[in-house]
Amino acid sequence: MSRLSRRERGSASIEMAILTPALLALFVMLMIAGRTTLARQAVAAAAFDAARTASLARDGSLAQAQAVTVATETLQSQGLFCTNLDPVTVDTSEFATPVGQPAQVTATVTCAVTFADIALPGMPSGATFTATFVSPLDQFRSRSP
Repeated sequence: MSRLSRRERGSASIEMAILTPALLALFVMLMIAGRTTLARQAVAAAAFDAARTASLARDGSLAQAQAVTVATETLQSQGLFCTNLDPVTVDTSEFATPVGQPAQVTATVTCAVTFADIALPGMPSGATFTATFVSPLDQFRSRSP
């Protein structure tokens, strides 16, 4: 055995010991980035669905209830479970606008997502995503607050 090969014995083990945590951290960061992207898209879809559903209702209270239900169903169908208790707010105040005048419904969905199941120490354990969508009310359809 040559002198050079004796000095390099065990170097592969040391290199692996150094690279393994870095590669693991990179893998976890990619998983968090993927979850972040999916969560952001799911929250935007829920806000869109909530506003659109609310704009089709005839009165404000029904619009509120239907929008919350649809947004919650959208989040659940996307596999996103929010840790906050009330993730959906719907502004139905413009249902009081007289027929013939433009009006709109605004839905805001806020979802706090946790990454505790995949995060390593020092990495973010969660994030909060918010999306707002506005949907117009039909100007010439009867409505009540």
